[in-house]
Amino acid sequence: MLRNAWYVAAWADEIDAGPIERKILGDPVVLWRKEDGGPAAVSAFCSHRRLSLANGHVVGDRIACGYHGLEFGADGTCLNVPCQQGVPKGADIRGYPVEQRWGLVWIWMGDVARADPATIIDVPHWGTSDWGYNRGAAMTYACNYLLITDNLLDPSHVAWVHPTSFGGSSCEAVPMRTREAPDGLTVSRWIMDAPVTPFYRDLVPFSGNADRLQHYEVRYPSLAVIKAVFVPAGQGGDGLPLGPDAFVMDSYNFITPETETTSRYYWFQLRNVRPDDAALSDAMSAAVLAAFSEDLAVLNEVQRGMTAMPDLPISIATDAGPLRFRHRLNQLITAEAGH
Repeated sequence: MLRNAWYVAAWADEIDAGPIERKILGDPVVLWRKEDGGPAAVSAFCSHRRLSLANGHVVGDRIACGYHGLEFGADGTCLNVPCQQGVPKGADIRGYPVEQRWGLVWIWMGDVARADPATIIDVPHWGTSDWGYNRGAAMTYACNYLLITDNLLDPSHVAWVHPTSFGGSSCEAVPMRTREAPDGLTVSRWIMDAPVTPFYRDLVPFSGNADRLQHYEVRYPSLAVIKAVFVPAGQGGDGLPLGPDAFVMDSYNFITPETETTSRYYWFQLRNVRPDDAALSDAMSAAVLAAFSEDLAVLNEVQRGMTAMPDLPISIATDAGPLRFRHRLNQLITAEAGH
């Protein structure tokens, strides 16, 4: 796994009530809020008797163990050991750089000196009054995170996994175009003059058939921006401006590897229609959760199959994007391990 990267550790409001524990890239970490409201994160287990600090409590900017009261700063330094003078050698634990952005708490798992908050993904329409927003609770997948990035780089699967929501018969045969960039890979296609698929039917502000853009952009190591665009039939295509009737939904998806076979999935959507419609936001969150639960069920079973049959599976044309993504990510992981 790539360690020199920002991963989502939690929704910001998940740590408002007190310390929580998460497993990220196999490392247990505990997150809490400091006095100024900013997040902090350290290795989960106290250096004394290994109780998780999630069972402790916050003292100012510090986290105190719930067993013997050892106190740790946000950088992992042990600052106080009750009942004795001084701090014994070896009492410090690891601290992690964290940032709060887009309603999420991000954590840097690698070299602290390389943690640059400017490299956290940008979300252009966040907080603007003319774009609506919806989100759901984090989801836990019983599969390797790369099976999820495979899925996100394969829009063809919607025809079979999501036939009553994102997909439809029009999604079955149109080939994908793959484009590579330094920070990731994009697969996309325009589906021309087709019925609007069920999930979007009540969102698109025009009637009749549509030209539809499916744009799946996955950035290393495991962030995805999925753009859905619908315009009246005859108005779509690469490089053409979007007219006043265009519907756009940007879906942001963040996959955090927990272990080799479990992953945590965070997501939210921004849309350019009915921004103040709270009932619509709730309905969209429920519909997206239902569709993503279809992915979860399939990918958990794929992991079961991969574990049962560890020999190399075959590849087909729609695997071109996922395979290129995996190859480049493996190069980044190999280069990181060599430093």
